[in-house]
Amino acid sequence: MGILAIILFFLIFLLILRGYPVAFTLGGVSILFALGIIFLFPEYMSFSDLKLLPFRIMGVVNNYVLIAVPLFIFMGIMLEKSGLAESLLETMASLFGNIPGGLSISVVIVGALLAASTGIVGATVVTMGLISLPTMLSRNYDKGLATGTIAASGTLGQIIPPSIVLVLLADTMSSSSGQASIDVGSMFKAALFPGVLLVVFYVVYILIFALRNPEKAPAFSKAEINEMRGPGYIVKLIKAFVMPLLLIVAVLGSIFSGIASPTEAAAVGAFGSILLTVLQGRMKWSVLKDVMEQTTHLTSMVFMILLGATTFTLIFRSLHGDAYLVALITNANLSPMVFLAVVMVVIFIAGFFIDFIEIIFIVVPVVTPIFAALEMDLLWVGILIALNLQTSFLTPPFGFSLFYLKGVAPPEISTRDLYKGIIPFIIIQLIFISLILIFPSILYVL
Repeated sequence: MGILAIILFFLIFLLILRGYPVAFTLGGVSILFALGIIFLFPEYMSFSDLKLLPFRIMGVVNNYVLIAVPLFIFMGIMLEKSGLAESLLETMASLFGNIPGGLSISVVIVGALLAASTGIVGATVVTMGLISLPTMLSRNYDKGLATGTIAASGTLGQIIPPSIVLVLLADTMSSSSGQASIDVGSMFKAALFPGVLLVVFYVVYILIFALRNPEKAPAFSKAEINEMRGPGYIVKLIKAFVMPLLLIVAVLGSIFSGIASPTEAAAVGAFGSILLTVLQGRMKWSVLKDVMEQTTHLTSMVFMILLGATTFTLIFRSLHGDAYLVALITNANLSPMVFLAVVMVVIFIAGFFIDFIEIIFIVVPVVTPIFAALEMDLLWVGILIALNLQTSFLTPPFGFSLFYLKGVAPPEISTRDLYKGIIPFIIIQLIFISLILIFPSILYVL
């Protein structure tokens, strides 16, 4: 039975790599596979196992925590339409532009703030590429530094809360392991300090690069800074920087303090994003309509995949696939760290070909019971998986962030420039993952 479950897993994985729709492949193939088992091997499975499926699906539909997903998506898209990125970059450039590499540092900080505001990687990379890349190139910035900074900063939305990745990871790991302690609030709290620390790592690298190569990351002149800090600068600073920061504090602060659940905080964030868009003077009916359409599209995609993944998980467990894998790992005498390393490599490679949502719903439910059986800290494992997915998004030749950036980059930016520029940031990511591996206590600083 366990071997049949593993065959189902690899069959679905291969079909997804072939380009078949994820949601329908997960659900449809699982049902067809189960029916085949029922007719060919009735001693292994019966129709009574499938009777549980409606209850599992209704459990997903009634899951209060998952209401946070469309609310955070709405918040992110609304803030993207508000022109927040453009205002933030201009403000950060006026604050840091007088030091070498100041524009790149501004991009990292704006990327972090957008990550904490939107959490949508593709939108962040594209927006930052359109706004900041032409400016950096016109100021004779090194092409590799410019593109690497934008691509790396854009992926911070996967690790800095409120992140859709963390919401889905927390819910999937909690339901797969049966541990209520792996909730969204705990995942957010564990990810916040590592996310901020990663931003610091990026900034330190840029400073070292700029100080060693000032001609490749030139500072703004004093006259340019004075011009940027002209009349009305304080008001512009408050609108561009302070207001989004207050929104982030309101969302995360209410979760961490226990005042609001993640779902309630997401509702606050969605409402706050509307207010910020109004304050930016960008609120129009066409904008609101576009935001709602995109939110509906993305939410529908996530939940269709989730329902398919729920079907797959039910069939996989009915065939005792999880018990088979636990026994396989135990009999192989693999240590918990070796098994973790194997899973991390598999997820890293899978991240080249399929989106993080599919990885979370396909791979994570399979491996989480094994991590629980090995008595590993699931919060720690979850953050490592999120960082791993973020790194695979950056890694050539298939990194999604590189494709996003290449799509909006000027013609003079070659694929070679993208690959060359991202390598230092990948090294930083690997060093950082190693730190989290060696010092898990970093997650519990807050």
